[in-house]
Amino acid sequence: MATKNLTNEEKLYSKKIKKPPYLIYNILGGVWKLLFKRKYGLTYTFNYDFRKEKGACIFISNHSSRMDYIFTGLPLLPNNFNFVAGYNEFYRSHLKGVFSLLQVVPKKNFTPDFYAIKEISRIIKAGGKVVLFPEGMNSIAGMNQPVAIGTGKLIKHFGIPVYYSVIKGGYMTAPKYKQDEHLGKVEVVFDRMFTPEEISTLSDTEIEDIINQKLYHDDIKWNKERQIHYSNMDTIADGLENLLYICPKCGKEFTLKGSGNAFNCSNCGYGVTIDDTYQMHATAGNDLIFDTQTAWFNWQREVVKQQIKDGLGKFTCKVKLGTLPDYKPLKNLDTSLITGEGIVTIDENGFTFDGVNDGQPFKFNLSPKEVPTYGMCTDISRFYTFYNGKFYEFYPETPCVEKIFLLTEEIHRASGGKWQDFKFDK
Repeated sequence: MATKNLTNEEKLYSKKIKKPPYLIYNILGGVWKLLFKRKYGLTYTFNYDFRKEKGACIFISNHSSRMDYIFTGLPLLPNNFNFVAGYNEFYRSHLKGVFSLLQVVPKKNFTPDFYAIKEISRIIKAGGKVVLFPEGMNSIAGMNQPVAIGTGKLIKHFGIPVYYSVIKGGYMTAPKYKQDEHLGKVEVVFDRMFTPEEISTLSDTEIEDIINQKLYHDDIKWNKERQIHYSNMDTIADGLENLLYICPKCGKEFTLKGSGNAFNCSNCGYGVTIDDTYQMHATAGNDLIFDTQTAWFNWQREVVKQQIKDGLGKFTCKVKLGTLPDYKPLKNLDTSLITGEGIVTIDENGFTFDGVNDGQPFKFNLSPKEVPTYGMCTDISRFYTFYNGKFYEFYPETPCVEKIFLLTEEIHRASGGKWQDFKFDK
């Protein structure tokens, strides 16, 4: 009888994750330290130095950029940690091998994943150390989003020491709306979050509230004071329309366009320029309405909340549909294979896709409470979610992903979903 070829998912889920090999982990870590510490201007401070403490622990951090495994992992050497990363990243050829070698745990973001919990439990029972980025996705606009649903429950369940870091400058180094790097400085502060005794006295919700508050950081607001200069800023506004899509002067959507270091509205002529510290400056004849991306972004969320209240919280767009291959890895830095197309609708019924996949009609809906937000593999040009455990990535024809995110998140919250906004004043 012929042996059945296992699919990529079957191979992934048949693996029992162990602690990463100490020698290989530290050899690779040492090489990365030589390559990247100086390049990124990485400095770090331990307010509580836990590197010599023995036994299992959980380490968490804000998720500022796609390089956060470097910014957190290098200072913690020679300790070897099991990092947790997005499930879909294990399908990418340039990551698959190193993830397997270093015993990285796959996790399906923003949806229940029992395999990930089981493997984290296996590591902890063996006395291992686990790294989590509980936001589930690196920063979209320079500041945190609330931690994913279930984070407090996970911490409470294991009841082991929890340590953390706050990364400052990571977003400025690699903003989400573009894939260029802007080199300057990254500062990381390490500390203790919870002792087991403290965890025992807290509820799941209280744990999440404390995590949200201690991890919160606004990179661009921070650099308004620090005034660190970042390189390669002559194209810093390119693609910014993917993040900031509402003109604060005329209120029109999708009329903004970034080019070089200038960001302008084609409808009313409003414009700003961005300097090498990420601060905004009004162009001639305009008043400065927002001096940072994060202030502009937060205002957009308030606009979306009002649109929902006014019955205008519906949006549709045409998309290409991407899925993960069953057998071969993704190459050329791809994040999925285009296998279909259709229409995405966001409204009071949640998220709906209606189209075709692999040449067959395909339609599904996720209710507002089922989909708090989405994942992004690389930048704000596309997004993904899971349906019946399967990964689906969507490539809109126009730069509208951030509107889809904001509408989905605020409809979820207005519908009584569990993933609510921060309880503290940002």
